[in-house]
Amino acid sequence: MSFADRDGYIWVDGKLVDWRDAKVHLLTHTLHYGSGVFEGVRAYDTGAMGTCIFRLDDHTNRLFNSAKTIHMTIPFDRATINAAHCQVVRANELKEAYIRPLVYFGSEGMGLRAQELQVHVGIAAWEWPSYMDPEAREKGIKVKLSTYKRQVKNPVSNAKVNGNYVHSIVALTEALEDGFDEALMLDADGYVAEGSGENFFIVKDGKLYSPFLDSCLDGITRKTIIDLAMELKIPFQEKKITVEDVFDADESFFSGTAAEVVPINSLDNQKIGSGLRGPVTEKLQKTYFDQVRGEREANNGWHTFTN
Repeated sequence: MSFADRDGYIWVDGKLVDWRDAKVHLLTHTLHYGSGVFEGVRAYDTGAMGTCIFRLDDHTNRLFNSAKTIHMTIPFDRATINAAHCQVVRANELKEAYIRPLVYFGSEGMGLRAQELQVHVGIAAWEWPSYMDPEAREKGIKVKLSTYKRQVKNPVSNAKVNGNYVHSIVALTEALEDGFDEALMLDADGYVAEGSGENFFIVKDGKLYSPFLDSCLDGITRKTIIDLAMELKIPFQEKKITVEDVFDADESFFSGTAAEVVPINSLDNQKIGSGLRGPVTEKLQKTYFDQVRGEREANNGWHTFTN
């Protein structure tokens, strides 16, 4: 089913509109230049507590911070954006949902000058059970070392800006065409940065490692994994990770709102560790899913109820 042809509602500029009516003009500035910002947010069914959006405040804060990096002023406050997330989940009667807020420049002018353009906000929500094959949570995925490098180190390239994801798209396309499930991208200096749309971790001798944030997105799922690791007494360290470090690792996994927590069983067809989901990955993965579904008392400030 096309994303443009569905039943339901999308929140656009302060009100709910019919899903099929949520359209933009061909000459919308962001469509031509990529000058917009977005988030990927998840809502989970927590049983008796109802549907909860996970770490909504953090996602909304990052949305505003990303907009600031490209000199875009969002015409609503954070509380309104948060409430709109809840409203669109309720309107579409979703128990679990992937939520996509998008902030974009309108069609009042063309060219690189964006100062006089209207800023629009849209928020959609739909069922998206798993970005990866459900079996991948246990068996892991095959990853290709991408020939495409992560963008240069600056605030704009490290924000969640629409145009930044062209590199991710071509990296993932290359990996899929070569028979892999995902891509692992390096930075300009040859160190590991991130996946096409996920943060990256390795485990060595029981210790958890992730790249510095200078060439990757400051992922909210990444933050969650680090917080949970600290709580579970799993040592964690940021470091510059080489490709050799990955091949020498005992375990490896990706994290992200869409991907959640998915093990990596091999890189360029070379097995990582045992080639199976490792014990540290499994522990963090289970704790993460228990957390987002409200099955843990700790960190319950991360949940925003939609009812």
